[in-house]
Amino acid sequence: MSTSKMKAVILCGGQGTRIRDISEILPKPMLSIGPKPILWHIMKIYSYYGVKDFVLCLGYKGWLIKEFFLNYYAKISDITINFEKENCVIYHNTNDESEWKVTLVETGEDAQTGARIWNAKKYLQDCEMFSVTYGDGLADINIKALVESHKKSGLLATVAGVHPSGRFGEMEINGNMVSEFNEKPNVSKGLINGGFMVFGKDAVNKYFRAGSDLILESEVLTRMAKDKQLGVYVHEGFWFCVDTPREYSILNTMWRENKAVWKVWQ
Repeated sequence: MSTSKMKAVILCGGQGTRIRDISEILPKPMLSIGPKPILWHIMKIYSYYGVKDFVLCLGYKGWLIKEFFLNYYAKISDITINFEKENCVIYHNTNDESEWKVTLVETGEDAQTGARIWNAKKYLQDCEMFSVTYGDGLADINIKALVESHKKSGLLATVAGVHPSGRFGEMEINGNMVSEFNEKPNVSKGLINGGFMVFGKDAVNKYFRAGSDLILESEVLTRMAKDKQLGVYVHEGFWFCVDTPREYSILNTMWRENKAVWKVWQ
C-alpha cells in the first residue's frame, strides 16, 4: 500500500487552554505560523509524502476550521474580482493543494483524543491503515519511512519516538517495539511519543470503543503496548509541539528567519 492511498487523521478538537494568551478566538490548529495555520503546515508535510486525503476531527470552535477550508483559495491567494461579470473571481498564486481531499468531522465538543478517532471511524472503513497526528505538532519526519516501518513490523500500530525532554508520555523500548507506554511521567529520560502514528484498520475495533472519555494515550496506546502490538519508529530529527505562547513564538521566529526545518515541501 502506497502513502497515496492512505488517509491522515488530524486531531483538531482540543481547547488549547495553555495557549489562550495568544488567541481566545481561534482553535489552536488555526493559529498562524507565518501566514498559514499550524494545521496547514502539518497537512503540507503529509502531502509532500503523498498523503493527500485528510480526516479532520473537529471539536472546540470547529466551525472556524470549516470556514477556512470552505473559503480556502480566497484565504490563501491573491484574487481578482471582476464586477462587470457576475460572480467572476480569479485566484492567483494558488499552491499545489488541488489534489487534497478534506473531510471535516464533528467529533464532539468535549470528546477525548481516542473518542475523536472512534467517532470518525466511518470515514476510515476503506483504509488498510491510516495515519494519526495532533493539530499542534511539527516535525521534519519522513512519513513514508514511518509507514514502511509500520508495514514491516506487522503490528497494529506504530508511533514515532522522539527525544526531547519535557512533559510528554515516555515509552520503554524493546527493539522496535514499545514494551510500556507511560502517559506524562514526572521525569522524562528516553523516547517520547512524537504524535505521528500509523494504525492498521483492525486496531479501531479491537482497541477503541464508544464513549467521549476514551483517551488515545492513556487507554488505547497503553493497552496496545501491553499486548505487544505497538511499534516504534525513531525520529532523530526536528520535532516541536506548540503548547505555550513561548513555543508558538519560537516557531514563528524560525519561519520568519527561514529556519523552518519542518518545511520539507518547496
